[in-house]
Amino acid sequence: MSVAATAVSSASMRLAIDTVRTLAMDAVQQAESGHPGTPMALAPLAYALYTRHLRHDPAHPDWADRDRLVLSAGHASMLLYGSLHLAGYDLTLDDIKAFRQWGSRTPGHPEYGHTAGVETTTGPLGQGVANAVGFALAERHLAARFNREGHRVVDHYTYFIAGDGCLMEGISHEAASFAGHFGLGKLIGFFDDNRITIDGRVDLTCSDDVEGRFASYGWQVLHLADVNDQEAIDRVIAAAKADTTRPTLVVTRTIIGFGSPNRADTAKAHGEPLGAKEIELTKDVYAWPSHEPFHVPAEAAAHWREAVAQRAETRVQWLQRWAAYQSQHTQLANDLERRQRGDLPSGWEEALPLFDAASGAVASRAASGAVLAALAPALPELLGGSADLTGSNLTQLKGESIFTAADPSGRYIHYGIREHAMGAIMNGVALHGGNIPFGGTFLVFADYMRPAIRLAALMKQRVIYVFTHDSIGLGEDGPTHQPVEHLTSLRCIPGLTVLRPADAAEVVESWKIALAHRGGPVAIVLSRQKLAWLNIVERARAGVSHGAYVLQQTDGGEPQIVLMSTGSEVGVALNAAAMLESQGVRVRVVSAPSLELFAAQDNAYRTRVLPAGVPRVAVEAAHSMSWHRWVGDNGAIISIDDFGASAPAPVLYKHYGITAEHVAEAARTLI
Repeated sequence: MSVAATAVSSASMRLAIDTVRTLAMDAVQQAESGHPGTPMALAPLAYALYTRHLRHDPAHPDWADRDRLVLSAGHASMLLYGSLHLAGYDLTLDDIKAFRQWGSRTPGHPEYGHTAGVETTTGPLGQGVANAVGFALAERHLAARFNREGHRVVDHYTYFIAGDGCLMEGISHEAASFAGHFGLGKLIGFFDDNRITIDGRVDLTCSDDVEGRFASYGWQVLHLADVNDQEAIDRVIAAAKADTTRPTLVVTRTIIGFGSPNRADTAKAHGEPLGAKEIELTKDVYAWPSHEPFHVPAEAAAHWREAVAQRAETRVQWLQRWAAYQSQHTQLANDLERRQRGDLPSGWEEALPLFDAASGAVASRAASGAVLAALAPALPELLGGSADLTGSNLTQLKGESIFTAADPSGRYIHYGIREHAMGAIMNGVALHGGNIPFGGTFLVFADYMRPAIRLAALMKQRVIYVFTHDSIGLGEDGPTHQPVEHLTSLRCIPGLTVLRPADAAEVVESWKIALAHRGGPVAIVLSRQKLAWLNIVERARAGVSHGAYVLQQTDGGEPQIVLMSTGSEVGVALNAAAMLESQGVRVRVVSAPSLELFAAQDNAYRTRVLPAGVPRVAVEAAHSMSWHRWVGDNGAIISIDDFGASAPAPVLYKHYGITAEHVAEAARTLI
């Protein structure tokens, strides 16, 4: 038995573990919903991690060099809540009693920022596995960048707990392959092999060789025969840490609903309350001292707090190392602190490129690439990559090395053809702190990573998506690659800011907004085809941050028609305006790169841009749904409510009516 384990009697250890189990049963029963079985099975593992292995301090849950624990099997949230409460985090017994209730700090699935000690929002299965990979990636990169001989100030582990469902989901395959390839040796995962899903036994649907799969990805695979064996848990974690070149998956056989006479090892223990009678029987099996719900024996609480107090000493030891590091490497320490706070370095905007007529008549993806190249030296926290589309997304950080297993200091990440994992890994990087992650792919493939985008928005994380090839303008690749509904789909995600710039000047402003924005993720949507130089630098600076602004207006009074658009179609609107003006029509052209930012402005500003009573025409080479709010009942939308086709881009624009002539005709009809 380990030294730490011998410090307590087996009786007090058993009491401490069973407290987690009984709290889970009682909370789910009172809420009349939830998942008691997995917390009952995994309570010994949670106990071992929180009391003997995690470097953590409940009084300072966000200290930088703590170990991270991700409960990917988020439905087992009471495992986390019970452990956090007993460990001394800011989570009371009343919070436990309010499990799954309105306004409580114990929601049905763990939510980042809602409960102290919860590292990420989980529940959609497999997301937590990929988040954990992101945490481990961030740790490895920052360690390579900041640690110096004799000063290891970034030096922690990431643990995750996954179930059968997590490993069935495709994202876990993508993320595990990535982690193995890049040798993330400080990533330790526990696979809860209980062989039960909601529908029944796992063999109804799955006969995977999980061990063989992870071994093929380059993971060390270890076994924990009995999760109740505390000595075995100590040994397996020691073995996991001994291999510094590979991530580790610990396969542990558990019994869901452990101790329940009639529900253990059945699907009935998975996703529903055990029932009052079964809880009494189970507490008898545990020799529990009281049938009163939510009973926490004083001995169990004291045992947890005493053990965790020893773990909290790891923070004190780190603070001593940090003080020495600050003394020896002051500038590095200041930079790391700044990055962990999320502050941008002073003067970073001065690095932004200035475009003119000669340099600005480019595809917006090319302008974005120029912005990234210019910003790379000024913003060392930029850590990005692409899902195997670097040359198309133009996301390469010029002059910076590539992140590899041999050189984790590299700032450019080749994510491979793993869009879903890329999105969730970036979430982990953002949650870890110290870097601003960005990732590129084609806009049409935003569908592959949408669950991760949604969670980034839910957690308000600073993640930047570079989506190129944004419309039918990509041409011959055809409808499989032409995003039509995607802009509307992304705009529907609460908390996601979508920017579709019309020219190089708006691209610069879009990046400024994305980098400074700390309230959630940002998607920058870019063209494959060249865009005209609109010569709107000053107007773009003033207007893009407001979401929409007056780009051009005919002199001589109030407009008779407003043409509004985004991205490449702003040029179409300007050409239509020229046609209408030649016929004596007063026209206002509005560029609306972000409908979310525009909607956030006060009514006075929105009315100044879109005057009441003036008919409006919106034009965008995408689905019409985004625009109904803005054109109103007396307007028109020139859009594409179809999937596109394979043909040269000019042919497609003409066929679908995304032309100046069609816009002008619609405007004349309204007038």
